[in-house]
Amino acid sequence: MTDRRAFLRHALLGLGGAVLTGCDSISESETGTRVLESAETVTRRVQRFLSPSRALAKEYTEADISPVFKPNGTILPDTPAYQALLRDGFAGYRLEVDGLVERPSRLSIGDLKALGTRTQITRHDCVEGWSVIGKWTGTPLASVLDHVGPKAGARYVVFHCFDDYEEDTPYYESVDLDEARHPQTLLAYGLNGADLPVANGAPLRLRVERQLGYKHAKYLRRIEVVASFADIGEGNGGYWEDNGYEWYAGI
Repeated sequence: MTDRRAFLRHALLGLGGAVLTGCDSISESETGTRVLESAETVTRRVQRFLSPSRALAKEYTEADISPVFKPNGTILPDTPAYQALLRDGFAGYRLEVDGLVERPSRLSIGDLKALGTRTQITRHDCVEGWSVIGKWTGTPLASVLDHVGPKAGARYVVFHCFDDYEEDTPYYESVDLDEARHPQTLLAYGLNGADLPVANGAPLRLRVERQLGYKHAKYLRRIEVVASFADIGEGNGGYWEDNGYEWYAGI
C-alpha cells in the first residue's frame, strides 16, 4: 500500500473516533479482517432489512433541483482514450459489457436509449457531508443486464472507468446484482434536462441512488459481470474501498 493510501485509510478509520482505535492493526490480521468483513455484512443485511431490495430512494420535484450539481473527484480525465473521445464529441463512444454474460455487447448511447429510459430526481449524498439534488435521465442497468444475459454464477457488476485516480490506477466500483437490478440504478447520460456535463461524468455514469456518492462511478468505460471481484484492483470492490471505505455504502 502506498503512503497516500495508508494516509487515506488511517484518516477514514479515524472518523470513527475512539471506538475504532486500533482497527488498522486489527484489519491487518487474518482474524481481524474476517471480523471487519463480517461486520460489514451484518450492516448490509440490517440496512436491507430496514429498506427492502425494491424500496425506492426518495424522489423530489423540479422545484427541489439544486442550482448547481457540484462535481466531485475527477472533473476531466486526462487519459488518452478519454481525451480522444472528448475531441470527437463522444461520437465514437461505446460501452463495453462483458464478463459472465451470454451476449457481450458494445453499446452506443443510442443503443442504451433503445433499451429503455428513466428520469428521476434524487439527492446525492457525499461521504464528505454535503448533498445536492439533480434530475437524472438514463437507461436502467437492469435493462442492460437483460440485454446481455448474466450467466449462472454471476454475482457482481464491476464498473471500469476512463479516469486514473493515481498513476496507472484506473477508477472502478462495483455493486451486487440485487442493487444493479434496482429500478433506480441507472446508467445516466443526462442531467437536469441536458446532456451529462464532462465534470459530472460524461458521456455515461452510474447512479445507484440508495448508496453514498463514491459508489456512483463516472466516465464509464466498461461493465464487467463477475462471480468475484477478488482479483480486480486490490480486491475490495472499488478504488475507495481499496483505501479503507466500506464496500456497501447504503443510506
